Amino acid sequence: MTSRFTFALILTGLTLAPCAGAYAQPDATPASAPPTAALLASSARPDTDRSKDALRKPLDLLALTPLPKDAAVADLMPGSGYFTRLLSLEVGQSGHVYAVIPAEMVARHPQMPQVAQAIAASPAFGNVSVVVTPIVDFHVAQPLDLVWTSQNYHDVYGGMGPETALRMDQAIYQALKPGGIFMVIDHVALPGTGTTAPTTLHRIDPDLIVKQVESAGFHLVTNSPILRNPDDSHTLAVFDKSIRGRTDQVVLKFQKPLKQKSDR
Repeated sequence: MTSRFTFALILTGLTLAPCAGAYAQPDATPASAPPTAALLASSARPDTDRSKDALRKPLDLLALTPLPKDAAVADLMPGSGYFTRLLSLEVGQSGHVYAVIPAEMVARHPQMPQVAQAIAASPAFGNVSVVVTPIVDFHVAQPLDLVWTSQNYHDVYGGMGPETALRMDQAIYQALKPGGIFMVIDHVALPGTGTTAPTTLHRIDPDLIVKQVESAGFHLVTNSPILRNPDDSHTLAVFDKSIRGRTDQVVLKFQKPLKQKSDR
């Protein structure tokens, strides 16, 4: 698949079919019902999260990778904890959610883990643990079913460099179970903007994500149009008042193969 073809697929929001013979049973998501509106209605969720639901479309996003109740999940760079709380409620007390925060960011912003620590301290989210780890050594205490990161890939690619982002992908690959899912959601930048857009606009060319994550061994299963906004020019910073909260976002679902063709 060429670079131009990959980006064209992302723009059109197509679902990619697995390459014949390259992987055994690709996208074998654990049998589980998709989340329902009851998840959003949970009294454990703060009003600040509820106010974002219409724009962030969490049920549509979570339905892309339904989780069993005993799933082990990492929310990488959880920010305000919006998805940490939702993932915690979805997997239930028999599952576990690791809020993973890069040590490199904590070194610059020591207060960064406080929000995730407060979530983990709440009885409603007793299945949440906070992990601070170097991003190139991403790991938690158990093999993972899912690594989720929303609106963060550009920070690693632009702020820490493309090589660091690739090493992160490789570490995530090792942390996932065979067949595990890596979900990447981020603000779209124009093609060819390289490391400039991530640092100036907090956006990233989706083709850069696809190339890097696939080179780490993952297979792109789905790119979804759930968060597309064709009215976004891709030229404004994501914090600009005219576009904030409504940026065009790419939604990429990658899978670690269950078994590669070369395996004996």
